Amino acid sequence: MHWLFKEEPTSYSFEAFVKDGHASWTGVKNPLAQKHLRSVKKGDRIFYYHTGKEKAVVGIARAAGNAYPDPADAAGKRHTVDIVPVRALRRPVTLAEIKADRAFAAFPLVRISRLSVMPVSAKEWAKVEAVSKT
Repeated sequence: MHWLFKEEPTSYSFEAFVKDGHASWTGVKNPLAQKHLRSVKKGDRIFYYHTGKEKAVVGIARAAGNAYPDPADAAGKRHTVDIVPVRALRRPVTLAEIKADRAFAAFPLVRISRLSVMPVSAKEWAKVEAVSKT
């Protein structure tokens, strides 16, 4: 399975993530984003997306394990997943580029842009990777 995780680069940039070598993806509160997060399995590939002013897919990560209950959530409703960096994209793929391409019309990043964790189809994944190499 493929996913896209969003983060403000001023809060936790892809570069900081690479330097750390791993991260626990916590703090997701939106119910639909949580539903997606609970579905993440070990080995799933993840696009790392910078929100805010940048608005671009900047790197690739991998789920180090299955999603599990977030130990910081006393209510026991939220999940987290541990992720590790794989590599930066050759060049960022901007939201503007994605929105301009009809191949991404059904992509949740275009349809539900505020969602912080979302699935990415195999076709969308391949297209983003191809665009990043141009």
